[in-house]
Amino acid sequence: MTTSPLRLGISRCLLGDEVRFDGGHKQDHFLTDVLGRYVEWVPVCPEVEAGLGTPREAMRLMGDPHHPRLMTIKSKHDHTQAMETMIATRLDSFQKQDLSGFVFKRGSPSCGVERVRVYTAQGMPSHNGVGIFAKAFTEQFPLIPVEEEGRLCDPSLRENFIERVFCYRRFQDLVQNGVTKQALIRFHTIHKYLLLAHSQQHYETMGQLVGQTKRYQLKELTLKYGEHFMRALTMKATVRKHVNVLQHIVGYFKSRLTTQEKTELLGVIADYHGGLTPLIVPLTLVKHYVQIFDVGYIRDQVYLNPHPKELMLRNHA
Repeated sequence: MTTSPLRLGISRCLLGDEVRFDGGHKQDHFLTDVLGRYVEWVPVCPEVEAGLGTPREAMRLMGDPHHPRLMTIKSKHDHTQAMETMIATRLDSFQKQDLSGFVFKRGSPSCGVERVRVYTAQGMPSHNGVGIFAKAFTEQFPLIPVEEEGRLCDPSLRENFIERVFCYRRFQDLVQNGVTKQALIRFHTIHKYLLLAHSQQHYETMGQLVGQTKRYQLKELTLKYGEHFMRALTMKATVRKHVNVLQHIVGYFKSRLTTQEKTELLGVIADYHGGLTPLIVPLTLVKHYVQIFDVGYIRDQVYLNPHPKELMLRNHA
């Protein structure tokens, strides 16, 4: 699936480390017990690494939502400079750690990715802020998939994030193994149906881009492709799009099915379309026929196995 280990950044408290302001933790058992079997975690607690200690006075963001200050709530001590110093050091170290994703703590003034409270001098909150560390990270590494642990409780968001993580790791491997024109074309080819499940428009744009090797240097072309690739995967993969992909794949071996087999296969696809079964049901049957008929082009498609089946990410309705 990938040739290199998955290394993900994570807010330390989510691993069970007692680093929160009150000396506690926020261990997330899906991350530690399930996803943790497939990734190497790179833990970060910005407040502790900024020298603020545990336990510590609670803090919040104050001032301009676009450029807030990190302030303690009671004593009004400004820790922004300490945090910015820590961020500069940490971001530099991340360049060498080859991260493929990051899971942040929701609502944190340092790690929240969205809707973080930012308070005015009068104590009135808005909900349009971003944690200081999370903002710096996403600006420095715009292609790396990020998510908050709270949003991973949603099965669709969980699947999308983990899918993006594995896809980004494959893109990293492509670049690090010394990309060639042929390697980029093959990368695009094996991701065809996965991309179509997200956005046909993006897939077609990327196809045109791959063909422009005379216009761009290969390094520049690959970077542009990566930007489109990761952006396409953020587009929601809907039931309708999955059904369209499944029907296209079935077209490669439909004529070789018996009448009964064809009826059964189209029936389970229809059940999925109607919300009666999860995606894993028609997909398992499709994979069965791909193996039986040895459909090489489809067998190599990442869409069939984008992440470990043990994570059961396609088992939700």
